[in-house]
Amino acid sequence: MNTQTLDAFTRLDTILRTLRIECPWDKVQTMQSLRYLTIEETYELSEAILSLACDDDSQKANNELKKELGDLFMHLMFYAMIAEEEQRFDLGDVLNAISDKLVDRHPFIYRKEEYHGEGWEQIKMHEGRKSVLEGVPASLPPLDKAVRMQEKAAGIGYKMPDCSDVAHHLSTSLKEDIDEEAFGDLLFNLIHWAHSHDINADDALSRANRKFQDSVKAFEKAETK
Repeated sequence: MNTQTLDAFTRLDTILRTLRIECPWDKVQTMQSLRYLTIEETYELSEAILSLACDDDSQKANNELKKELGDLFMHLMFYAMIAEEEQRFDLGDVLNAISDKLVDRHPFIYRKEEYHGEGWEQIKMHEGRKSVLEGVPASLPPLDKAVRMQEKAAGIGYKMPDCSDVAHHLSTSLKEDIDEEAFGDLLFNLIHWAHSHDINADDALSRANRKFQDSVKAFEKAETK
């Protein structure tokens, strides 16, 4: 980290501490009150990342990504500041905790004599988890959750049922009466098919949503002429 970056970090820290004391809104915030705002900021960052490949104006996309990264970074520092005030821990403890985790999860780099070829998910199981799926937040949206569960299961060698004929099943199922459970199974298998073809289903649906959004906007614009 160069001096310019350290100066920028110190500047943000100083501003946040000033706002925490002097700003009526900032001084009353808690971890609980910030939580839903942080979730919103995370989705805004996700949108900015998707825009990198969709926006014709690369500088505009870069500026939007920079802004959203800054918003989320500010939230992380805010949480650490509140934790420091409550005498839980400080930002240094947060940074050391993630550094320790990264070292522990990369024995093939930092503890080569202890590494015996374990996969990424197997390495994380050494932290005391009883299931690889414990790393998937319960509150994730269903599509995201299906994607992450399948990725994590694959990481420990779990074999999903063959999905090579998913297109046939899709065309057949849609011609028949299909209930919610059957549709859910079909959707889950589509996500598996995407994963087996190195496609992130959530990213793919997000891009399809954007295309549909653009199409509707173009329709609305044409209708007003």
